[in-house]
Amino acid sequence: MKLINIGFGNIVSAGRIIAIISPDSAPVKRIISDAREKSLLIDATYGRRTRSVIVIDNGSLILSALQPETISARLQALTEQTQPAGEKQVKITQDTRSADDE
Repeated sequence: MKLINIGFGNIVSAGRIIAIISPDSAPVKRIISDAREKSLLIDATYGRRTRSVIVIDNGSLILSALQPETISARLQALTEQTQPAGEKQVKITQDTRSADDE
């Protein structure tokens, strides 16, 4: 089982992560509110500002004070460490272009 640190000593099974998203948009805020009402929300921020929302395979959400990019980089590093030799790797990237750049 591969484990990933999501901040403040909190650890999640890497294989159960479906998505890591930013909490800033209104739809994500609604998803967080719904999860809180259904007791499917785990707050791992220790009172800090929520900077990422981790969606896991059972439908629960985990709030983290780490940036999505930080968690993604840790997940990428974990997969690189444990990847068998000769297996092709898919690199996780973030599109930083804005609509003005196109």
